[in-house]
Amino acid sequence: MSERKSGFGGFVLVFAIIVIAAFVLSLFAPNSDQTDPATMQAAREATGGAQTREDIMARQRGEQVDLDFRRQALGDPSQAADITGQLGTLGGVSDAEMFRALRYGTADVTASASTPGADVLIQDGGMSWLILRDHRLAKYGGWLLMGMIGLLAVVLLLFGRVPIAGERTGRTILRFGHLDRWIHWTTAGSFILLGLTGLVSMYGRPLLIPIMGHEAHATLALWSKLIHNNVSWAFMLGVTLIFFKWVRFNIPNWNDVKWLMVFGGLFDHSIHPPAGKFNAGQKLIFWSVIALSILIVASGLSLLMPFNAPVFTPIFAWINDTGLLGALGMSNLPTPLAPQQEMQYTQLVHATVGFGFMAMIIGHIYIGTVGMEGAFDAMGTGYVEEQWAREHHSLWLDEVKAKEAASQAPAE
Repeated sequence: MSERKSGFGGFVLVFAIIVIAAFVLSLFAPNSDQTDPATMQAAREATGGAQTREDIMARQRGEQVDLDFRRQALGDPSQAADITGQLGTLGGVSDAEMFRALRYGTADVTASASTPGADVLIQDGGMSWLILRDHRLAKYGGWLLMGMIGLLAVVLLLFGRVPIAGERTGRTILRFGHLDRWIHWTTAGSFILLGLTGLVSMYGRPLLIPIMGHEAHATLALWSKLIHNNVSWAFMLGVTLIFFKWVRFNIPNWNDVKWLMVFGGLFDHSIHPPAGKFNAGQKLIFWSVIALSILIVASGLSLLMPFNAPVFTPIFAWINDTGLLGALGMSNLPTPLAPQQEMQYTQLVHATVGFGFMAMIIGHIYIGTVGMEGAFDAMGTGYVEEQWAREHHSLWLDEVKAKEAASQAPAE
């Protein structure tokens, strides 16, 4: 057995340093200066309430802009200017006011097309969605993935690969059969394709176009979209089979508490807590995969079949009705939402869950390959070294041995 001391304290220190460094570096990210509200108000007064350059720039930076001065100026014939005035012959509605009515969904619009959203001529949430997607989500999602990879590299450098501490027996135990491995690799392969094609969609324009040009990127983006949309069905099938095949092995018990208290021996290779077929870490991965899959599949189906199932309008309405936002000094969430806005919120949820999902799976891949000796064999060949099973899944090994002994016992 290894006499190596636990280095968990050192791991916590390194992790804290990485998190703090990432936070400090993010503070230096280029951000535009905030616009003084007094400057915008003065500009509005000088232009009779028209939208100003300052307003536009503030909205593009994602700043909160008071829109009431325009939202309420949609034209009122009773307040029409004198017939000799500039707008008198227009009945009190200027071109700018007409566009405001279109923007805020109060104009009486009819469209010959019957597709959802065809009567939405101006959609107000596009800029906010673009800022959140490209300037927030892409930035911090990238930090999350790179941070996870960096953290695992530090763990490997400090603690090394989890070895098979005892002497190898030369005997192997069947851990996963053909069906188990087919389900796993179907789900894993489809997830990797979904992750890669999703990253192409997120980062293709800023990162790939300068490298490969517009035409090559257009072809890549098209195939990425086709692969992403169609491979998603294989992922849904795989996750469903994983749940029904392994849920009975992933019910938490008190042995999981003991496993978590020593982090499964990840930071002290001389510790081998007892575990069944799946240890506490694997159970956390299992239930996280199920929970995240529900979110990402639900949002993905909504994106595959847009405009058919509005979700955020009733959710936002319910949140507003609670009065919680008002109590916190915040504005109510927008309702109702245009069909395009529903899709924008859905896309943000889908991408956010996707980043978290990928970060978790990167850790799972690490443990199953370079992080632990003998772990890959479980899903590679299906057979594991008996000593490996004894150190990491001793309770499961005892059950297998008991069944073998019972099957070989002579009949009475």
